[in-house]
Amino acid sequence: MPTDVVMPQMGESIAEGTIVRWIKKVGDTVERDEPLFEISTDKVDAEIPSPVAGVVTEIRAKEGETVPINTVVAVIGPAGAQPAATAPAPQPATAPAPPAAAPPPPAATPQADGASSDAPSPAAAAIPAPAPAHGGDHPSTPGATEEARRQRSSPLVRRIAKEHNVDISEIRGTGGGGRVTKEDILAFVGGAAPPPAPPAAPQASGSGTVPASAARTPPEHQPVTRAGDTSSRPAPTTISSGAGLAGQTVPMSVMRRKIAERMVTSRQTSAHVHTVFEVNFHRVDKVRQARKAEYERAGAKLTYLSFILKAAIDALRAVPVVNASIVGDNVVYHEQINVGIAVALDWGLIVPVVKGADEKNLLGLSRAIVDLVNRARSKQLKPDEVSSGTFTITNPGSFGALFGMPIINQPQVAILGVGVIEKRPVVVDDAIAIRPLAYLSIGYDHRIIDGAVADEFMSHIKHTLETWDPNQA
Repeated sequence: MPTDVVMPQMGESIAEGTIVRWIKKVGDTVERDEPLFEISTDKVDAEIPSPVAGVVTEIRAKEGETVPINTVVAVIGPAGAQPAATAPAPQPATAPAPPAAAPPPPAATPQADGASSDAPSPAAAAIPAPAPAHGGDHPSTPGATEEARRQRSSPLVRRIAKEHNVDISEIRGTGGGGRVTKEDILAFVGGAAPPPAPPAAPQASGSGTVPASAARTPPEHQPVTRAGDTSSRPAPTTISSGAGLAGQTVPMSVMRRKIAERMVTSRQTSAHVHTVFEVNFHRVDKVRQARKAEYERAGAKLTYLSFILKAAIDALRAVPVVNASIVGDNVVYHEQINVGIAVALDWGLIVPVVKGADEKNLLGLSRAIVDLVNRARSKQLKPDEVSSGTFTITNPGSFGALFGMPIINQPQVAILGVGVIEKRPVVVDDAIAIRPLAYLSIGYDHRIIDGAVADEFMSHIKHTLETWDPNQA
């Protein structure tokens, strides 16, 4: 029996998703749980696995198309099944590159997108001209070779370039033979640096992008995790937001539009109030330094975030209204504690959720954080792993910020912000000492959480971290 593949719901209140790329084509064999297509929403970019093994017989949604959840986007038949006669086969991943001086196409066979043989505009330059009859790809000059490599790109890449009025030849391609990939064009129009090019591929100069190493290794959402040194702020991480776009006007991406809608809605829904506490991490730092090697042997990473998460869980138990939601005129007190951890990605932000966080010890939480962060960055998160959060932790401190004033993640009623952990002078027993300190902030919904309650919650976190029992590790 054929199996329908539907657009999954990638989180609470997510009603649609955009198909970024079909990994399999009509007629391809696919195994159960093998990546089938890639989608993008305002919450997550993910590769969606096949629900069954078989043959892709139909693809009903095109790349770049936004469809509602539960819409059938493909059909998988049993092994040996033939593709449906009307199934629209996806366009090939690459298109032939033009020669250095290709003659203009005959008038009777114009390009499908209306490309002209005259000097092209930056958008039209992304569309390659037809290859000559002999199929050769031997530009006569090195410059022409580079141009051919840059313009050899998928239809999706060319469409994105056209929408954003971008000349593909300005982008450093990282695909085979210097081909501009989807990640390259999205990084360029989104303001992030593209990944490093293969050694054999020449790199374009003057692109205005930051070093690829900075963009491809964003800091984990945990303070000073690079080397575990709290003696100074972490090395600045450069994100070239808008690099190369000065003087241009470009439309917002689907993700940015959705994020804007949700943040504005949250501001209009919740009565946001913030408060900030300073926390001394001296005791936590000693425990961490003594036990981190042991945790690494157990397959975990003992970061400051692990301690903060555990302290927040204990505080949520003690002050349950912070682990609640407002539904209409009712307050829903959640039985489980599911904590979302904001993770910075090259292409945006995602908040995977540690489910049943109150049932895990420090080692279990550390393992969960590493697992979720790694799979978030490799687009391997499952839909239910970005939903059902009851509380969120975000960490502007990983970029060196002293503290942030985060917006509440609806329908939750509070969010914890973690500032940079750095050594600063502090008075201890009437003497000046050097201690690792950080500012923790909380944004809370004043409709159900009063200032005294928020301060009680933060005081609980502060006390737990400053008086940490080594036996808990």
